[in-house]
Amino acid sequence: MLTIPCPWCGDRDVHEFRYGGEAHLKRESRADTLSDAEWADFLFLRTNPKGDHAERWYHAHGCRRWFNAIRNTHTDTVLAVYKPGEKKPEVRK
Repeated sequence: MLTIPCPWCGDRDVHEFRYGGEAHLKRESRADTLSDAEWADFLFLRTNPKGDHAERWYHAHGCRRWFNAIRNTHTDTVLAVYKPGEKKPEVRK
């Protein structure tokens, strides 16, 4: 069973959470100057690494709060979690 450690609630079953996509994306401030291709890239292209990846998660069936997690996409292991606004922690390489 895969568990995710919520920063507020502790370890919980993965089924209590919803994936929110890549973490630390910045909104495009100059959207009106982008070409259609650049805008499409901003909207739809995301990194998809094999290894450590910073992601957003939502504890839908718990505290209903968003947080960030660093998950290894190859082993499906959550290496660290941190609250929004906190600095991204360093994890092993």
